Amino acid sequence: MTAELVRGQNHPLFQSRLEIRVSAGTPVVAAAALGDETGRIHGVEWVAHPGAPTQPGLEVSRQAAADHRLAVDLDAMTDAVHRVSVLLALPLPDGGPGPARFGAVAAPFVAVTGLDGDEVASYTITGLEAETAVVALELYRRQGAWKVRAVGQGYAGGLAELLTDQGLPEAVPLAGSINEAVARGLARSVQAPPPRTADGDRSRQPAAPAVGPDQVGAAPQGAPGAVPPSYGGQPGGGPGQTGPQPSYGAGGAADPSTTPGGPIDYSHPRRQTSAPPPPPPTAPPARPGQPAQPVAGDATGWSMEERLYNQVWGMFEDLARTTAAYRSAADFAESRMDKELEQALSDPRSRIGGQGDAAREAARARHAQLVAQAREALDRDLAQLVAEADVVEPALPPAFARWDNPAWHAYRVPMEIPMALRLGDLRLPEADRIRIPMLLRLPLERGLWIDSGRTDSVDGTFTDSHDMRRLAMETAVAHAARLLAVYPAGEFTVHVIDPAGSGAQALAPLTRTGVLAAPPAQGAAGVTDVLGRLTQRVDLVQMALRGGAPDALPPGFDTSQQLLIVNDFPHGFDDRAVNQLRYLADEGPSVGVHLMMVADRGESAGYGPLLDPLWRALLRLTPVPDDHLADPWVGHAWTYEPPVVPPGSQILDQVLTQVAAARRSWNR
Repeated sequence: MTAELVRGQNHPLFQSRLEIRVSAGTPVVAAAALGDETGRIHGVEWVAHPGAPTQPGLEVSRQAAADHRLAVDLDAMTDAVHRVSVLLALPLPDGGPGPARFGAVAAPFVAVTGLDGDEVASYTITGLEAETAVVALELYRRQGAWKVRAVGQGYAGGLAELLTDQGLPEAVPLAGSINEAVARGLARSVQAPPPRTADGDRSRQPAAPAVGPDQVGAAPQGAPGAVPPSYGGQPGGGPGQTGPQPSYGAGGAADPSTTPGGPIDYSHPRRQTSAPPPPPPTAPPARPGQPAQPVAGDATGWSMEERLYNQVWGMFEDLARTTAAYRSAADFAESRMDKELEQALSDPRSRIGGQGDAAREAARARHAQLVAQAREALDRDLAQLVAEADVVEPALPPAFARWDNPAWHAYRVPMEIPMALRLGDLRLPEADRIRIPMLLRLPLERGLWIDSGRTDSVDGTFTDSHDMRRLAMETAVAHAARLLAVYPAGEFTVHVIDPAGSGAQALAPLTRTGVLAAPPAQGAAGVTDVLGRLTQRVDLVQMALRGGAPDALPPGFDTSQQLLIVNDFPHGFDDRAVNQLRYLADEGPSVGVHLMMVADRGESAGYGPLLDPLWRALLRLTPVPDDHLADPWVGHAWTYEPPVVPPGSQILDQVLTQVAAARRSWNR
């Protein structure tokens, strides 16, 4: 039975291997500190945090996330450790968007569980206001027994103040290194999927009725914050949504009967006046003893596109969790074997004769058995996921499909913007045979950084710097071509800055088909001109929106989404140009201006701290496979594989030619 603690209350612990689960509703930093009898932390090596996630008996998450699982092994603690404090903190604002205090978010929930998942004790941290860091709870040793106590002590000064209060001499530099590690994690994190349905089942439940488009009330004219979709505005959605939500799922609409000056609507506010979505496809009956056959599009959603999107994210979650379960089981087997071997060797009698050898062999046999059982469960889950991927991949629309998918050969310029865009594939080392599409919601919420400086990939291959720059630019062109292809004619515009002209060969598909707004800008004068025009555009749109007059923009103003590709940075850039890039990266996405940098961070390091916030604000991708992306749950290091156009394929030119023709017809 779970003990629901209040502040100051304690509860005994009868297990040594525990898991501490944190649910905060917003990304938080989780850490754990070891203390002596007085609670004092003796050094930085006594703290497990995202920059150093493992300490003896402790393991914490490597990045900020809304949900955390911390592993604790009390038997692995040294005799000097008498207290384990669980610390939570909000990321700094320059590490990514987020609340500035705990009082602005839902109360964090912390639970202590056994390895079987059964809760031992839980604590909801209430009463926080201006605090940005908090000691959630502590595990402490009293007369040889361990207990858990609910603490809830908050600090407005963040981690630095918290660690200082815990007696750590290096509190300020350690807090800085933790914030830096969190900022790096946010820069490389995979965008979180949309919230789960209320029933928690992503793929086997029929779509629930939703409010029809004809039931969505209009906001009052001139209401503040009304952003037209062409400027990157996002329809309203529920809390926790990570991307712009489609209008067909809009909830919380304004009540028409209360709109000033509007007619009174006497209809029942929850009565359905539009038909519910058609039910998702159903799988054929399974053979006795066999799992159900997967079907493409059997997730919830109002359209096949939304169902496929949710199904892909469900596959991503399933693979993340089944791999986490396997790794946890393998770690447990390893820890158990080490403990059994240590016990066998600690007895002097076992070192004489064959008794010790027999004990060691028995420990290794149990370890092998546990790992084999975990691998068998993993292989079973992977087989089901592979079967699902085999039917989902061919059914994906062009925006979600690989370049070698036949869907591109039937491509037509769309009339509507899709929900998301495929940026590549994701995989894990334990499941190398399955690739999960990496889908990013549209419109873009942040820009992209294509890393041209990494020269080695996870498969051990080496790429020289010249080829790396070429591959990075080709990857950027493939991303830009896909963005152009999935937007309706005239609703997406691409600009290119190529100061030295080094990307001319890679840019050829864009230049020869005529889809660019203008030829690539070259030299310092070209850099100044393009950046000046785009920053002026951001200023104009922001002023119009803040003034509540989006229709007051100059005649002929281009309201389409804008993408700026910057190659060979920092060549041709001065301090003013770098500041303009920072401005576009920070302010541009909200008004439809997006940035795609093709650069080597090492070569750009000359700008020092001026460049770091820009690098962190963009989603970093690579032109070669690299395991630098992390998921929002357990922090797996996912291997990202960029989109590759098949060698010799003309699909890129064919698609861009259609885009250019539609653009010319639209401009007439």
